[in-house]
Amino acid sequence: MTLDKHKLDGIPQITSKILPVNEFETLLVSAGYQRASSAPAKGNRIKVWWNHSNYRRIEAIYSPDCKIAITAYHVG
Repeated sequence: MTLDKHKLDGIPQITSKILPVNEFETLLVSAGYQRASSAPAKGNRIKVWWNHSNYRRIEAIYSPDCKIAITAYHVG
């Protein structure tokens, strides 16, 4: 649970270790990110990619029920 460990472009520093997905996604959409795709991840979790026209791509990991954002970081 390391959502607070990474700085995401265009998003104020997240200070919580986890966030409800609706709250996390509101932050991303408000900053202009668009959900690109998703896939299964290790530990029965869900990996979700977010794109932005100016910022680096984000890879986020959600709980198996997609209710909690566990971590997010830039890729590529």
